[in-house]
Formats: sequence, structure tokens, C-alpha cells
Amino acid sequence: MSTGPAGWLLPTSLFTDHYELTMLEAALQSGAAHRRSLFEVFARRLAEGRRYGVVAGTGRLLEGLATFRFGTEELDFLSDHRVVNDTTLQWLADFRFSGNIYGYAEGEAYFPYSPLLQVESTFAEACILETYLLSVLNYDSAVASAASRMTSAANGRPCIEMGSRRINEESAVAAARAAVIAGFASTSNLAAGIRYGLETVGTAAHSFTLLHDSEREAYEAQVASLGKDTTLLVDTFDVESGVRTAVEVAGRELRNVRLDSGDLVEQAHWVRSLLNELGNHETGIMVTSDLDEYAIAHLQSAPVNSYGVGTRLVTGSGAPTASMVYKLVSRQDGNGEWIDVAKAASGKNSLGGRKHAVRRLNQSGRATAELLTVNQRAESEGDDRPLQHAFVRDGELQPGWTGPAAVTRAADRHRASRAELPAAVRRLQPGEPVIPTVFNEA
Repeated sequence: MSTGPAGWLLPTSLFTDHYELTMLEAALQSGAAHRRSLFEVFARRLAEGRRYGVVAGTGRLLEGLATFRFGTEELDFLSDHRVVNDTTLQWLADFRFSGNIYGYAEGEAYFPYSPLLQVESTFAEACILETYLLSVLNYDSAVASAASRMTSAANGRPCIEMGSRRINEESAVAAARAAVIAGFASTSNLAAGIRYGLETVGTAAHSFTLLHDSEREAYEAQVASLGKDTTLLVDTFDVESGVRTAVEVAGRELRNVRLDSGDLVEQAHWVRSLLNELGNHETGIMVTSDLDEYAIAHLQSAPVNSYGVGTRLVTGSGAPTASMVYKLVSRQDGNGEWIDVAKAASGKNSLGGRKHAVRRLNQSGRATAELLTVNQRAESEGDDRPLQHAFVRDGELQPGWTGPAAVTRAADRHRASRAELPAAVRRLQPGEPVIPTVFNEA
């Protein structure tokens, strides 16, 4: 494995499927491996009932592309297990991606058949990237799409990502990054903090209270260590007793109390009244406990100040993948002429040719359609917004699309993109995409 600038592990070329390399070997044998090709990433449909999706993961895959190499360890494994022949091993030993990658900016809303990523290179170079690209985009976009619904339902109240314990360690970092892109304020994951400059937060769990001989002793230790600008968990035993003790220990400067069980709406109203009675009008209420966008929407009427979201967020809130696919849509023939190609299988059809995408806007700046043209750019009506950007040119990563600054940029893009969509985007009820995808194949 390779290590990044801060020492963390980065993906390698073997985060791929066996058949990518057998296709490569066969294409090298036939002579077609070096034909220029264009692959596109898109989703045929949104998750059931969803009205839009959110692109995330592009920055991560571009970072991983820089270390997508076949070193001695990887080549020895492929040789020892007879995955590919010697000719293919030699090709892999010299591999460096030298093509072009274009796509939607991270944070952008997307719809069925949006050309989210385009990889233009030889067939050989594009083929072996398929599994890695899809694994990153499918997971990160699923989390970002769920996170966007949650932050929309929260209506300005901060959401905190805290799902690291529900998934594997690298997915936890990816989920934190995707959540912040889609509007979450912070994360509990420290690895995400160091890699991407995300704000990290955390206080104490029930075990901390149970460690001490009394709830008061636990609160006193936490306040002595972290100060009164902290969050005290008040439902380990009796909520009323917990709130009263928290106020006695921290006084009116206590930042938050946290509720993690029971009927959160009823408890939040009751705790708000108790805090006010005790003079803690500025102390906020944070709620956790298996929240999703529907629970957050239900809590809108409650005096809640922030939400901690875990399991439902990092599993896509019922849609753990964005169901994106990676399809060859155009390639050169033996004479160097470009030929559009497409899969025609029932239910899994695709449309050949290079797609150009714009977001059609009305005079008020509100999106009305996702306009896709094939092999030519759309004629602008003046208010159209281009959606595709160059990420890699001739193998060189373009600046601004990776690292902490890219996360901030993506979060800004998400806010702007969601704001221009029709008001129906805020509805949680199942429905059709908020804008149609319109093809112009002329």
C-alpha cells in the first residue's frame, strides 16, 4: 500500500476486479487495447422515490488515481496467481494514466443519465479504472445524497456526522467527507479531520458516566477538563435528575445537553421547559439515536438545536449505493474514426456518444431541466449553466479538485446547486425527479 502526505493509506491498483485485467490481456492480444475510448459514469435512475442525487467522491478518486500503480508487490501477486500473462504484466508495470477525465463538480445535484464522469483514454487505461471509480463514486454519492435530505430537513440546524462505528474504517472517512459536502457541520471522525480539514467534535458517552461513582462526579470531571462550553449526556439514568445535576455543575454557561433515547420530541419539549425554569435559556439541546431525514423532519417542531446522525447516514438512509454504472459510449475503429457504441439489453440500455450537459434555468434562476446533447454542445438560451469540468488533462491533475480546499468548494457548490432547484426538492415524500432529463441527439 502507498501512503499519503500525512501517512494514511491510499487505494492501490488492486482495488479492482479480476475481470478488468483479463479484459486488458485479451484486448492487448487482439490489438484493440490501444484504441482511444470514451467511458461515462451515470445512474439510470435515482434511488427509489428520491428527487435528486448529489455527486461526491470525485476528489477522493482523483487522489487515489495518483497512486494507481502496479509495483513489485502487486505484480508479484498477479504473476504468482496467474491472473495475467507476462505481456500484460509488463504493460501494467509501466502504467500511468495519460488520458483526460471530465465530470460534474462535487456537491452538484444530478439526475438520471447525467454524465457524472467521462474518462477518455486508450481502452486499456480506462478499463482498469472501472471498479475503483465506481466503488468511490457509488458510496460517497449515496452518503451525500442522504446527507443532503437530512440537512434540508434540519432547515439550518447543525447536523453532526457520527457514524464511524457502523462501517469499516476507510468508509467512515469517506462518509464524513461526503456528509460535510452535503451540508453537515462537523464529524466525530479524526482521520477525516486531518485528511480534509473537517471540524471534529465529541464529548462523552454513557460509559464515561457509568465509569464514575455518580453522575455528578462524571459531569464535574468533564467540565473540569473541557470547560462549560461542552455537551453533557443527561439520559444515562433519569433525565430530570441528569438535567438538574448538569445545570448545578456547569451553571448557565453550559452549552448543550444531549438526549439519546426515548420519545425525542416529547423529551425535548420537557427538557427545554426545565432548562428555562432553571435559568439556562441559552443551553441548547442536542439529540441523537438512529436519526434519519424523516426523524429530523419530525423534530422540526421540537426545541432542538442540533442533530447527531450515525447509522442511517453512513448507510445511505435506505439507499447504500447510488447505482452508478461505467459504460463505453464511443471508441475509435481501426482507421481512427470515432464510432458511438451502446448497450441495448432490456432495462440496462445506454445511449452512445459523448454527452454534453447543462442545467437549464429560467429567468428567475430556477432549474427547469437537465439538458443533454450528444456529440455537440447545446445551443445556450442564455441562462443555461454548464455542468462539466476538466479534472485531468493528458494525465495531469488540474488544480483545485483535491484536498481540504476541494471539500469547502464542494460544500459551496452543493448549497448553490440545491438552492436553484424547484421547491419540491425539500419534499421527503416519494416522487419523480424535481427536473426532467431531456436528450437532444441531433
